[in-house]
Amino acid sequence: MSDSHTMRYADPLVVMGIDPGTQVVGYGAVVLRDKKAVLLAAGVVRTTEGSAISSRLAHIRSSLDKLLGDIGPQVVVIEKAFAGKNQASALRIGEGRGVALSCAAISGAQVVEYTPAEVKKSLTGNGGADKGMVARWVATELGSPPVLDELRHDATDGLALALTWARRRHLAELGLR
Repeated sequence: MSDSHTMRYADPLVVMGIDPGTQVVGYGAVVLRDKKAVLLAAGVVRTTEGSAISSRLAHIRSSLDKLLGDIGPQVVVIEKAFAGKNQASALRIGEGRGVALSCAAISGAQVVEYTPAEVKKSLTGNGGADKGMVARWVATELGSPPVLDELRHDATDGLALALTWARRRHLAELGLR
């Protein structure tokens, strides 16, 4: 099914998810071939604890610019901000999101945003699923590569973002979204 708002992509397609922060940024990239997602890269960018926010943001920017250049995704999915109880924490996450959004846009990729609840609902059927459930789903979807056992939830959250986009695209192609 096609409409004027549907973007066409070449196969294989690289989708990268970014779970932003100012101390740890998780990322995960998959290659989509014939509707199947294959792990391409996953990890975290860590900043130096206690360093100035400007230094942390600069480190995140340079790291994301390099990752985006190396991985070359056509689509970058970034976790959308949500209102938390701690305003200072929400502000810091927003600063990290701003850097990630800017880096993704400059890379030329299509930029998409999903809330944590949208990702959880899409992948597990439960918008309130915990991080462990999401991580297990990601591992199952990608065939449980051993590297997933070693990754922090930040990296599996990045992969979950990418896989949510892939799932939604597939459903849209089937006319189910």
